[in-house]
Amino acid sequence: MPFSSLRFFPRRVLAALLALAVALGSLPGPVPARAGLLGGSFGIEDERELGQKYHTMIRAQYPVVEDPEIVAYVRDLVDRLYAQLPPQPFPANVTVIRNSAINAFATPGGYVYVFTGLITDLEHEDELAGVLAHELGHVSQRHVAKRIEQMQNVQLGMLAGMLAGMFLGTAGGGTNMGEASEALLIGSMAAGTSAMLNYSRIDEREADQVGMNFLVAAGFQPEGMIGAFQKIRRKQYLAGSSVPQYLSTHPDVAERIGYLQDRVNRLTPEVRERPHNDTRFVRVKTLVRARHADPEAAMGAFVQGDGDPALLAMGRGIVLSRRNRVAEAAAAFDEALAISPEDPLVLREAGAFHYRSGDAAKAGRYLTKASILNPKDLMALFYLGRLQADAGQTARAVEYFRRVLDTLPEDAEVHYHLGRTLGESGDTFAGHLHLAYSGIYGLDRKQADFNLKKAQALAKTEAQKKDLEKLEEVYKSRAEFWKGGA
Repeated sequence: MPFSSLRFFPRRVLAALLALAVALGSLPGPVPARAGLLGGSFGIEDERELGQKYHTMIRAQYPVVEDPEIVAYVRDLVDRLYAQLPPQPFPANVTVIRNSAINAFATPGGYVYVFTGLITDLEHEDELAGVLAHELGHVSQRHVAKRIEQMQNVQLGMLAGMLAGMFLGTAGGGTNMGEASEALLIGSMAAGTSAMLNYSRIDEREADQVGMNFLVAAGFQPEGMIGAFQKIRRKQYLAGSSVPQYLSTHPDVAERIGYLQDRVNRLTPEVRERPHNDTRFVRVKTLVRARHADPEAAMGAFVQGDGDPALLAMGRGIVLSRRNRVAEAAAAFDEALAISPEDPLVLREAGAFHYRSGDAAKAGRYLTKASILNPKDLMALFYLGRLQADAGQTARAVEYFRRVLDTLPEDAEVHYHLGRTLGESGDTFAGHLHLAYSGIYGLDRKQADFNLKKAQALAKTEAQKKDLEKLEEVYKSRAEFWKGGA
């Protein structure tokens, strides 16, 4: 669901990393070996625990995209590639981070993260899949786990330092994350010794080669990985900023592109000449650009760009709405609807716009039609829930909000409106409970603290106390990474 822009500062990120380092450093020496794929000191259960801790930290620090249209698309791409990997101990867990850096990374435990900047700055689905395939090459070969095992055998403190370094970069993104955005790529993790740099060189080459296997086996255009590397290098060079970590590590980028091109040239014509299938990619890219990219740049792309005229008009409508140019936005949405009156995405965006503009009749008409054409569109359901709440239909509104949370349990905005609706209906405990969740997931500690205390004071029944215990567990897991600790 839409969320407000948040500000993040390197100092805050550093505080989180220090908390992580302390947590890891408190372990008494090397982690005991457990049954799993590795026979050394870093087993599968250790990897699972570390991955979960990383994921908690990321969700506690960085703004994530909850729009089901965007998240489901990226998840489907990852799943399509993940199916080509040998059997893995963990399922893929995908998160889209709102940041304009050109980035993607994978962490222990099967967690995959994609920045919105990577989606907007590539041209084809195959290119996005190529970057993801490279990252899954690191996952398949368990590069991180093996390197962690090596570092643990030396000193656990060094491991904590390397893990922290992974989250400090040089290229700022669109959410003021500063130095914290670029170096999140697992493949770039290296120590300050020639031996570790050499190991990183081997990792990257292997991830390229294995990733290309996954890309081809999943049915994508094999030029996608090469095209992605070329475009990212060119965009970063023209922008005068540093090359992403997965292109700056050894071997040299030109060499990597060269040996990948040699591989592609040896493939059969049938595989080499696979057509691009960008229909869904273009729709998602339009949404990401319109909602999360710089408004000026996004508007320029929608005014001057080629492509589906309905999507271009819809994109202009979203950007104009962000700029509070309501009349122009309404005209743009009318244009999009005139071109594609049966497109559920256009209907959803038009309905959401008219709801925010105060036209409940139009909003209800468009959102209802969108939900009929695409019953899986949870954002349409969310806005229908808000319409029901505004009309005093509390039970129906609560039903809609809970259905959304079944799929998006960490959506701060849904928790907020569910909490408001429940509180106004007289269920004050549940109201404060969900408002506290909204504060936690929305990275608003003041809101979380206030409503947690209210819920604690109101919990009387056994069921309420159990709900409160779950809330307190979530709060504790996130608060350790907030500035100042729990």
